Amino acid sequence: MPRLSLIIITKNEEASIERCLQSAAVIADEIIVVDGASTDRTVEIAESFGAKILQPADWPGFGPQKQRAQEAATGDWILSLDSDEWMRAGLVREIEAVLNDPRALPGYRMPRRNRFIGKIVKHGGWWPDYVTRLYRRERGRFNDNLVHESVIVDGEIGTLKNPIEHNTIVSAEDANGKIERYSEIAAHELLTRGRRCSALEARLRGAAAYLRSFVLQLGFLDGATGRRVASYQARYTYKKWAKVAAAKAP
Repeated sequence: MPRLSLIIITKNEEASIERCLQSAAVIADEIIVVDGASTDRTVEIAESFGAKILQPADWPGFGPQKQRAQEAATGDWILSLDSDEWMRAGLVREIEAVLNDPRALPGYRMPRRNRFIGKIVKHGGWWPDYVTRLYRRERGRFNDNLVHESVIVDGEIGTLKNPIEHNTIVSAEDANGKIERYSEIAAHELLTRGRRCSALEARLRGAAAYLRSFVLQLGFLDGATGRRVASYQARYTYKKWAKVAAAKAP
């Protein structure tokens, strides 16, 4: 059977990485972890699963960092997971079937079941949230996005039925921290692409993000969780564009 490399990037993920590794270790022939200077037990936990650890000195962004992990891998296939994601038996069986299929496509996407502070999100644009995470190593690579990275596959992409499980946001503090970190990275990326906006436009974009998530994407069907998700989307969108608006034009 072809060899499978599991790749993960980490920074201070001791609370979640063990579950991720346990779920994938049964099918992974090797585990590659690229760590961003963790100060907790992340590396120790990964090493207990036999992972190969890389600790580069710089942070190039999410896409390039995941590509580093891929370039260190030797398997025929790549399975990319985030440390706050894990798999159940159904998805593991589907992946095994792909590896055993000589007619398998170059890549596969699967739905991702997201959670917001412990509640599964069924609407608001958060489901089915398809992500391409399984692909032939020689036929795929990560793009260079600093945030919201994705895999580019050379060829047809199939779809698996079973989802990746994902603890997207675990607390209000986690939500606030991710909004601040990701909006900073996203604003920088927008500015490097020459994008500009006004303070008014930033507010309008935030309001539009709320309406899209809560109304157009049926987030209201998730009740209080839907409102929280829509608010999170709105705050992130506003922050991102507000930082663009506040930046001085070159």
